[in-house]
Amino acid sequence: MDKTKPYRISKDVVLKAFQRVKANKGAAGVDNESLEGFEADLKNNLYKIWNRMSSGSYFPPPVKAVEIPKKAGGKRILGVPTVADRVAQMVAKIYFEFKVEPIFHPDSYGYRPEKSAVDALAVTRQRCWQYDWVLEFDIRGLFDNIDHELLMKAVRKHTSIPWVILYIERWLKAPFQMPDGSIIERTKGTPQGGVISPVLANLFLHYAFDMWMVKNHPDKPFERYADDAVAHCYTRQGAEMLLESLKLRMAECKLELHPDKTRIVYCLDSNRRGDYKDASFDFLGYTFRPRMAKNRHGEFFTSFSPAVSGKAKKQMRQNIRGWRIQLKSDKSLEDLSRAFNPVIRGWINYYGRFYQSELHVVLCRLNLALIRWVQRKFKRFRAHKRRAAKWLGRIARQEPTLFKHWEMGIFPAAG
Repeated sequence: MDKTKPYRISKDVVLKAFQRVKANKGAAGVDNESLEGFEADLKNNLYKIWNRMSSGSYFPPPVKAVEIPKKAGGKRILGVPTVADRVAQMVAKIYFEFKVEPIFHPDSYGYRPEKSAVDALAVTRQRCWQYDWVLEFDIRGLFDNIDHELLMKAVRKHTSIPWVILYIERWLKAPFQMPDGSIIERTKGTPQGGVISPVLANLFLHYAFDMWMVKNHPDKPFERYADDAVAHCYTRQGAEMLLESLKLRMAECKLELHPDKTRIVYCLDSNRRGDYKDASFDFLGYTFRPRMAKNRHGEFFTSFSPAVSGKAKKQMRQNIRGWRIQLKSDKSLEDLSRAFNPVIRGWINYYGRFYQSELHVVLCRLNLALIRWVQRKFKRFRAHKRRAAKWLGRIARQEPTLFKHWEMGIFPAAG
């Protein structure tokens, strides 16, 4: 630290911030400087960040706006700060997050240390067995619409560090640079893609939703992952009252529920009777709905449970097609394993946590792509799909660790 500077910021924290940014990877911002380019002159670059932040003269550059297609259609604007600005944001996050993290609600799961989407899914499943009704909702454009004045009120409540407050305000106002080069000023929202944006969004919703639920609806537990959430109710009437109340609350906070992603759902199972139109909902890439299950006595019953959603399966199949495995006949099976097995492992670790059999159809599609690769690589199998499948099946049994789904016993089939 330098006592001649108005703000005391540790140089060690600036270095730690860069290491975290590097681990997260990410694209270049408006200056087109990559992580590798930044690191080539690391000492000078980190000194500049520390010097400017410590003196109060750090001003974030515009945020590069990247249009990302939404699964449901339309486009989402993702903000990509420069590498240097990501480091600066990480410095502030390190000083700020530990102050707010302890006050966050235990059922807030998004972008938090030691919490995950899988944790949220496990609790949701358990509560769907306990409560008959679910209010599924999504906040429309949360990151684009957070009110700056309300957010800064919450920031000041939890930190008195002047430079943290100063720079958060500057980051909130940093303009977007659009793909055509035009500059758009921002008067609300926090860029989705900014390093400090997730903790700011969680802080905003901590007061806008989490603590409001604790105070006004203590009998209705919830799970929230950023702007995606579900709340559990004993009765349909209770769910309807919560929905109307929540609409008003969001309006007070200058937010809006997404009309197409907000529904009341009945958790139908063997013990619950009735014919209801909405008996399923999607949450964090899983579909919760009635499914056949077997109890410890070997008896079948209907359980309201999660499994990988149809949208997630479609996306995985599109990814497999996009890999164009059958055209990589110049590669070995080991090469394919190195390229794709980390992704396959990630799919299985996440989407295979609950009702894993629903994921098998996607993994079998992957085997078909590998069989087509065998046919293209080896002339003797070109017109013989069954023989290619048998050959690959033998390899899979001999070396199951090549692909994660082979370890699970999902082998290529000749049928």
